[in-house]
Amino acid sequence: MLGIELATAAFLPAAFVALLAGILSFLSPCVLPIVPPYLAYMTGVGVSGLKARERSAVLPAVFFVLGLSTVFLVMGFAASALGRAFLQYQDILARVAGVMVIVMGLHFLHVIRIPFLDHEARVDAGRQDGGAFGAYVLGLAFAFGWTPCIGPQLGMILSLAATGGELSRGTALLALYAFGLGIPFLLAALFIDRAIGLMNRIKPYLKLIERIMGALLVIVGVMLLTGAFSAFSFWLLEAFPGLALLG
Repeated sequence: MLGIELATAAFLPAAFVALLAGILSFLSPCVLPIVPPYLAYMTGVGVSGLKARERSAVLPAVFFVLGLSTVFLVMGFAASALGRAFLQYQDILARVAGVMVIVMGLHFLHVIRIPFLDHEARVDAGRQDGGAFGAYVLGLAFAFGWTPCIGPQLGMILSLAATGGELSRGTALLALYAFGLGIPFLLAALFIDRAIGLMNRIKPYLKLIERIMGALLVIVGVMLLTGAFSAFSFWLLEAFPGLALLG
């Protein structure tokens, strides 16, 4: 029973980190600026056409998010399966993952620079015309093509998934990451005029957002390296005994 309770408590901080990482990924300098052009590309009209409501971007955005979510869910399942296969080496795996996540955080903080993380391997999904299938394929391409760009955030969540040892837990973490990244896309498509205005106001703060993401990566990396996630989980169970009922 204690193992189930501990797994439940351990999932909560990891779930919060996954959701926050998805939102910060959307706000990152390599994703936020391309949102309006991507929405325009998926609908087959220009950005001005979107603002004039010549064609709705909502349905393509839904299938775009489904496409990128498909890739992330498969990644989460694979990472969890890998962690489960090497369950006896979980401590070593967690420490190695912690070091890697810290290094990626230092990249975002500009303490060190990792050149390949500054580029995207974009995949051409062909000209889109507002079709659901084309938007889904574009979502798949986005998830694969922007992996170097959002790799540090994604790597952090995959590390949490791999060190969890449960297939459902790892898949759920990547689902939350996809939710945090995908829902803003849907909101932008639904409220395109307001979204473009808001994005323009956020752009001056993109470097700050990047550094916040870097700090989050370093914190999570240190927690993985030191085993603090387990300690925090015990504290959660002691402070909030009701969490045991969720198990």
